[in-house]
Amino acid sequence: MAKKHKKHEKEPNHERWLVSYADFITLLFAVFVTLYAMGQADKKKVEEVMKSLRESFGFTAAATSSPKPAVITSTDMRIIPSISPDMANKGRDVGKSNAKVKIHAEEKDFRAIKAAIEAYLIKTGAQDKVSVGITRRGLVVSLKEAGFFDSGSAVVRESAYPLLAKVAESLSGYTNPIRVEGHTDNIPIHSPLFPSNWELSTGRATNIVHYLLTSYDFDPAKISAAGFGEFRPIADNATTEGRAQNRRVDIVLLSGEGEKAEP
Repeated sequence: MAKKHKKHEKEPNHERWLVSYADFITLLFAVFVTLYAMGQADKKKVEEVMKSLRESFGFTAAATSSPKPAVITSTDMRIIPSISPDMANKGRDVGKSNAKVKIHAEEKDFRAIKAAIEAYLIKTGAQDKVSVGITRRGLVVSLKEAGFFDSGSAVVRESAYPLLAKVAESLSGYTNPIRVEGHTDNIPIHSPLFPSNWELSTGRATNIVHYLLTSYDFDPAKISAAGFGEFRPIADNATTEGRAQNRRVDIVLLSGEGEKAEP
């Protein structure tokens, strides 16, 4: 019987780990490529969302790439609500405020308004141009002709607007009805614009009303103008001083009692 030859054993392959290592590196590379692709997609989506938001608020790409602040045009202002009362015409900082909460003024409010106006008059040295009183009708703010109108004119002086603005601002936070009443002395007037003191007193009161309505948030249904000519004097028309006191426009913030007494 022939003797079988013993099969020669293969030598162990010590480099097999290289195959596994290469597979691991390939897999790791694939993972990083996938993560990078996902990151780029997210970045693109974020940029698209930011672009959409910028366009919604009216910002252009040029504006966002520049360090300068974006400019809001007059067209864009339509979406911005008004938040505070300021001067709006004739170069004054006056405006209307839709957000201001108004209250109905009572006796304590009349006293507070009176004190605030008088403090401002003292501060500006304008005590001779405005006087403030409280009567059964309500709070009465008297604008004297010498501080607000030229003789025989119903046009408010340009220099009087800051003072008039302070008075209007002090009254604008209340819902009470307002009466604006023009008065003159007893010296007759005959001019193309004003045939008599009736027209002059009414014209002055009407111009004050126009200012209040165009510059502040007064309710037109609760404000009125009237002219009384020389027929409701507060002083003696026989003297120069008395006639000067009678030439005035009264702004009356009506009390509850005064409102009931009004027609």
